[in-house]
Amino acid sequence: MPGQTRTLHRALITGMGAVTPIGNTVAEFWEGLHTGRNGIARVQQFDPDGMLVQIAGEVKDFDVELYLERKIARRTGRFAQFAAAAGIQAFTDAGIELNDTMRDETGVVMATSGDAFNMGPEWVTYLERGSGKVDPFIITRMGQHMAAARVARELGIRGPNTTINTACASGTDALGHALSLIRLGHATAVLTGGAEAMVTQLALSSMGRMGALSKNNDDPTHASRPFDANRDGFVLGEGAGVILIESEASALARGARIYGELAGVGWSFDATDDTAPDADGQALAMTRAMRDAGITAAEIDYINAHGTSTAYNDRTETQAIKLALGEEQARRIPISSTKSMTGHLAAAAGGIEAVASVLALEHQCIPPTINYVTPDPECDLNVTPNEARSASLRVVLSNSFGLGGQNASAIFRKYEA
Repeated sequence: MPGQTRTLHRALITGMGAVTPIGNTVAEFWEGLHTGRNGIARVQQFDPDGMLVQIAGEVKDFDVELYLERKIARRTGRFAQFAAAAGIQAFTDAGIELNDTMRDETGVVMATSGDAFNMGPEWVTYLERGSGKVDPFIITRMGQHMAAARVARELGIRGPNTTINTACASGTDALGHALSLIRLGHATAVLTGGAEAMVTQLALSSMGRMGALSKNNDDPTHASRPFDANRDGFVLGEGAGVILIESEASALARGARIYGELAGVGWSFDATDDTAPDADGQALAMTRAMRDAGITAAEIDYINAHGTSTAYNDRTETQAIKLALGEEQARRIPISSTKSMTGHLAAAAGGIEAVASVLALEHQCIPPTINYVTPDPECDLNVTPNEARSASLRVVLSNSFGLGGQNASAIFRKYEA
């Protein structure tokens, strides 16, 4: 009826899945995070000899047939294989009974770049052999929509199915859209996060020429060093991180295990430059996330920083945290960048960092920023160097800032009825 107010549903986290450079399950991922395992090495998917950049955070020993039939796997891009694996893990972890109602009320919101950086071989096929020899399944194998589509098709779920790409903010952006679906009652449960497989010759070459990537090819284990004074660029990673968020009523009614709550998300756009980050824009995303979650800066116990290991990003994020939280709180709150271990998963970064943030709450432990040796006076926050540390955590802020100016921040907190 006109004038009625809509009930907003809380979104509880009841399942998680992860395929990462430091582990192909959530348990392996956490073991890697809290021990400071390095997942970065010389590229193995192809011979990188002669390339500007020869290192990456690759997923290792991944068996797609644990999740997809061989025939399906062959026509599924690597990014969508990762999405399917992490999504199936998260759905299984949540223990949802897939009756007719839940089949229709469970959705997927996935962030990815798809296979845009791997289209070259098919273009060569067209040029050399003609249109009759081109792969007829390019769209269904490489299209961005196939990460969310493959997850939902394998699970047989028919709720909202959406793909997000806002550069490196995509994963956290996806969380926000999923949160809205739960809050407004458009879905009872949503699998959300990101999947990426951009470790290709074209991606490494283009980003290497732009100057964004580390060229520390001779010492890959120390190439990703966020907030360190000697950082020289980010390291490209791959994988997927997915959480299942569920309405509070549904989770409580079925007695689900609750990892925590996705309490708020904030967005912004820099509107300044195509590549250079802007502290004011990033701060706006954080303040909006806090407002959305109904918390103050004093309540934040840990920040999973965007922390890419580029000179501009880490310095700008430091400034943005100070603007959003105030100098006193900014210096108090422990931060870390798990990209030091996994590399930067681009559109999927917010997905695996959501899983990392929730695991930090679950285990009451802050993952380290490894390779942090030489403090940078311009990055003078409470970085957690090299070793994990126990902490009393109730609220975690996670940042994702995109090349191009898109920003998104998320608030996770321990669930309290």
